[in-house]
Amino acid sequence: MTVDKVTSVPTVPIFGVQVSRLNMKDTLNVLIQAVKSRRPHQVITANPIMVMAALEDPVYMNVMKQAELIVPDGTGVVWAANYVGHPVPERVAGFDLLHELLAAGENYHWKVYLLGSTPEVIQATAQRVHELYPRITVCGKRDGFFGPNEDEAVIRAIREANPDLLFVARGADTQEPWIGKYKEQLGVPVMMGVGGSFDVISGKTKRAPKLFQKLRAEWLYRLLKEPSRYKRMLALPKFAVKVMREKENVTKV
Repeated sequence: MTVDKVTSVPTVPIFGVQVSRLNMKDTLNVLIQAVKSRRPHQVITANPIMVMAALEDPVYMNVMKQAELIVPDGTGVVWAANYVGHPVPERVAGFDLLHELLAAGENYHWKVYLLGSTPEVIQATAQRVHELYPRITVCGKRDGFFGPNEDEAVIRAIREANPDLLFVARGADTQEPWIGKYKEQLGVPVMMGVGGSFDVISGKTKRAPKLFQKLRAEWLYRLLKEPSRYKRMLALPKFAVKVMREKENVTKV
């Protein structure tokens, strides 16, 4: 077990990716303190697909290594930690963490900026956040359809809004590198990639039923709903095989 140098969070390395060993409650407490510190913190919700991507792409791995907090979002990551004898107490799902942060933020009247997805989804998400968490201020929102030439304007808008939380929904291959590249310029205390969370919050799509969640098979539900994801999902068995074959090396940094 190692300890994260920025937030003093106990971690377990999974193929070089330092995964937090905190439960949801303690993770939330760390992030509340992060907001109070006003220093930029990037939160990554790690799953096996992201770990495999990092192993294949040194740039993506560097984004992972520079993140202030990586939580065990994917069931496969939780399994891997348990398999190598450094168990994490529970899965810290990004979708649930998003809601926990908003609920906690009501006590402090935090401001949140929503970035990503389509104009229709982002508008509906902002409305739903307002309904669910009336003491949270949605201080800004923007869809995810912008290129590198617009990054400067997007960053400027976020800085002017001065949010406590920034949620970015642009897909794992885009959102994590984007946050990592600009987190110091953005200056937001807690920045987190949230994937398809806006689609669920807005009502465009549904989260996996409780049974799939209980069986730790949300990935299967997504695959059944979107068969086109199968190529991406191939990383899951590859990850499992790699962990079993290289058990002694999984936690080597």
